[in-house]
Amino acid sequence: MMKILFVCNIGQNRSRTAEDLFKDKFETKSAGIYSDANPLTQEKLEWADLIVVMEHDQEMFIEEHFPKIYDKKQIVCWEIINFYPYGDERLKEILKEKMEDMNS
Repeated sequence: MMKILFVCNIGQNRSRTAEDLFKDKFETKSAGIYSDANPLTQEKLEWADLIVVMEHDQEMFIEEHFPKIYDKKQIVCWEIINFYPYGDERLKEILKEKMEDMNS
């Protein structure tokens, strides 16, 4: 089963919604890049087959702080702004659309 790590700023809204939404189809985890976040760690990055970031800032953070992993892993940016609360129905629709687009 593919392992997907979803990354946003804090790891509580967008990435956690994605983690919960797709956990029946994939092994999923979530994390955030901010200091008060569900922390993004080298261990989580190494665990993942695919890393999905919600915005380019998170991808740049990975490149800066984990350059060896950045060069080895597939990272996809879904460009979902930090607007939605955890579990928001519109956010779920957007996440499903992004996953479908990625798999087509």
